[in-house]
Amino acid sequence: MRHYRIAAIPADGIGPEVISAGLEVLDALAARDGGFNLVIDHYDWGTDYYKRHGVLMPADGLRQLRSADAIYFGAVGAPDVPDHVTLWGLRLPICQGFDQYANVRPTRILPGVKSPLAGVGPADLDWLIVRENSEGEYAGQGGRSHRGFPEEVATEVAIFTRKGVERIMRFAFGAARARRGHLTVVTKSNAQRHGMVMWDEIAAEVAAEFADVTWDKELVDAMTMRMVRRPRSIDTVVATNLHADILSDLAAALAGSLGVAPTGNVDPERRFPSMFEPIHGSAFDITGKGIANPVASFWSAALMLEHLGEARAASALMAAVEQVCAAGILTPDLGGTATTAAVTRAVCEAIRGTNLA
Repeated sequence: MRHYRIAAIPADGIGPEVISAGLEVLDALAARDGGFNLVIDHYDWGTDYYKRHGVLMPADGLRQLRSADAIYFGAVGAPDVPDHVTLWGLRLPICQGFDQYANVRPTRILPGVKSPLAGVGPADLDWLIVRENSEGEYAGQGGRSHRGFPEEVATEVAIFTRKGVERIMRFAFGAARARRGHLTVVTKSNAQRHGMVMWDEIAAEVAAEFADVTWDKELVDAMTMRMVRRPRSIDTVVATNLHADILSDLAAALAGSLGVAPTGNVDPERRFPSMFEPIHGSAFDITGKGIANPVASFWSAALMLEHLGEARAASALMAAVEQVCAAGILTPDLGGTATTAAVTRAVCEAIRGTNLA
């Protein structure tokens, strides 16, 4: 029996609802598979913790998480706490503290889900967006001075290092090699003539190591049009922290809903635990209504299982999700009427009937 310790951080808004659903599905999957089990450590960090303690997680939070095999994260953010406080108080310290420099965001149209793009179906949109997750525009460098005066100034400095760009490029070329063998490198090197030009140059250098992978370049603004007009031309994409963050939200919308979009914040060298989460955010407008889409948390759980080496279980989980979506058991964001609990129950039932042989 293979044992894995999972740190569950449901955090805010619909986070507890979808993480609870995900843990229920993972429990059914482990019971059906019989070859592994998950020990779940629960952490109550988030904005409620912040309101009680003045911080979103304790000072030794990373030390507490260090022994986990993976982290299963919900969402952070609340209407009455500034977003930069919550993001820099919980999610980013984990990503940066554990050097989870590769953010992977698969996107495809699931069976039974309708894309807003006319005539586009599952065979037309199947992408993997690789986001540099440790530096770039979200490096946290900069500051403000002369506050309250007419000459007040704020700087937000994007940091690009050769090491950081090389390693994400190698990761992305490797990911493309494992898929359909084509990588699109997205920058804005016509206007950002220093960091982005270096991205282009390093992409060309790393490409020489992957002769079996074809690649092309696209400016980020042109990439948004390509995603809408020529989705079949895209396989794997690599972009900066900011650019990939924006493009992946567009990708999720084109695939039907943010409610189906997963994320893995990965340390490819496995020095630290990696973290898996849905990208939809805390969604306080639907919190407590029982209609949050749990599919993104299920897909994130499948990414987590793949990372742990449980590829068979991950495939079985996604097969169950696809079966349920194809049957029309969908939450309101996808045009259905099912509740979170109904989708979760249906996926658990599909898992129990899935052939794992």
